Amino acid sequence: MTPDQFPAIAAFACVARHASFTRAAAELGVSTSALSQTVRTLEARLGVRLLDRSTRRVGLTEVGQRFLDEAQPALHGLTAAMAAVSETRDAPAGLLRINLPRAIADILVMPHLPDFHARYSDVVVELHCDNRFVDLVATGFDAGFRIGESLGKDVVAHPIGGPQRIATFVSPAYARAHGVPDTPADLLRHRCVGVRLDHDRSPMRWEFMQEGRLVEVDTRASMISNDDGLLLAAALSGVGVGCHFESMASPHLASGALVPVLQAYWPTYSPFHVYYPSRMHMPRKLRVFIDYLRERHPLS
Repeated sequence: MTPDQFPAIAAFACVARHASFTRAAAELGVSTSALSQTVRTLEARLGVRLLDRSTRRVGLTEVGQRFLDEAQPALHGLTAAMAAVSETRDAPAGLLRINLPRAIADILVMPHLPDFHARYSDVVVELHCDNRFVDLVATGFDAGFRIGESLGKDVVAHPIGGPQRIATFVSPAYARAHGVPDTPADLLRHRCVGVRLDHDRSPMRWEFMQEGRLVEVDTRASMISNDDGLLLAAALSGVGVGCHFESMASPHLASGALVPVLQAYWPTYSPFHVYYPSRMHMPRKLRVFIDYLRERHPLS
């Protein structure tokens, strides 16, 4: 393998990330046929088939997955090195890819994007909402946001804002029709709006503070979703008892559209954290994004 093959490897990685020659070609600014020929030439050079192609999808072969896993860190390192050089002379610019749950996007990022873009007009922020903790390098993200307790190893993490409390609530219509729970154990006698973070996992058990410790409680779901906006909307419409970050529910609690319940048991978690790979040079576009959010959400 010689340095002249690096562009072909990068092209292959782009196709693998999109699982599509068409979408990868659009990102790279080349024709689909030219990109396909580049990957075929790389496969011929290596003597293996890296991709399985059909009329409906493009997927990695087993050896293609191994090759991608080995090549991805090197590609990311080259990209970071080039970005570090260009940033010494240029203003922050480029595509900033962020992986985060929808709730954190709504709480931390979306209210401040207009002002951020007014200050850094050449930075394009891509928000990919995902409840799973992902490998940032393998998936091509610059950074991710999660609750501090859910962070993995081998990442650098910085808190944004203060601790986060989980509120429990019902709509006035639900309270009139069904009453309200007095203790967490009462939730088994109520309809609840359940949370499933990933399709192949069981719905989350709700957590409460009882006698100074965090305990998990079973609930009886009348609806389940992985989308924070739908979960909040369901509680507002009276589908059942809901739970969400207090900072998301507070406008509705203040207006009376939602009624707080079980307040003595609401749990508090660590602040949201932004994280990125420990071995990664931080691009300037990410540095200014993190600094900007920390200005807007000081630690408390």
